[in-house]
Amino acid sequence: MANSSSGDSVIDRVVRVLEAFPEGVSALPLTELADRAGLPLTSAHRIVSQLALHRLLEQAPGGKIQLGLRLWELVNRNSPILVLRQAALPFMDDIHQVLNQNVNLAVLQGDDVLFVERLSRRGSVANRAKVAGRMPVHISSAGVALMAGQPRHAQNEYLSRFYDPSGRTTVDHVRQLLATAAERGFAELAGVVDPDTWGIAVPVEDRQGLAVAAIGVVVPIAEVRIHQIVPALKTAARGIGRQLAAPTG
Repeated sequence: MANSSSGDSVIDRVVRVLEAFPEGVSALPLTELADRAGLPLTSAHRIVSQLALHRLLEQAPGGKIQLGLRLWELVNRNSPILVLRQAALPFMDDIHQVLNQNVNLAVLQGDDVLFVERLSRRGSVANRAKVAGRMPVHISSAGVALMAGQPRHAQNEYLSRFYDPSGRTTVDHVRQLLATAAERGFAELAGVVDPDTWGIAVPVEDRQGLAVAAIGVVVPIAEVRIHQIVPALKTAARGIGRQLAAPTG
């Protein structure tokens, strides 16, 4: 129900406040927070005060506003992502120990891939994937592996609205990427995000064969060993899938 002159609801404005914190910025002055949320200062102040009462926002040093610890607590208490991470981490750690390079775990969010876990070490090749960070599906091997594992109608809907603002990728190219990944059971992208890296990912499937996550690695192009990496990833993906399907309690 809309209850403001702009036509948005209280929930709309609360979400805009929570989404206003940019990646890598933990605290904002109230005036900047209001501006980023597109709200009048008085409205932002009222919403921030109410969220602070529930400890979803907190006051940071210098009078700035930051996300509250209780928000993290609530998100992690019963989140399906927590279950996924717990199932995946032992397998990710095994791969990480062997390769000594980045290992990622991701899920699909609309036309983006959302990274929910990452293991890396000092000296690993550059990896733009960050926990809670997003990338467009078509530039991430995890994204391609996930989309290739979706039902045909979902892929067609994605392709129908596909647009690359850089102009470097066409819908026909993405369609071919998806078809190749579906046929081979893994996706690989070389030098797309970083010219010196190669991303390789495989889908984690549920009981119906639908891709619910992707586990992948980012390695230096000079160290790519497809014949070793892909079987290891597929074994890990099957193990994660079994853990997710196992009865709880």
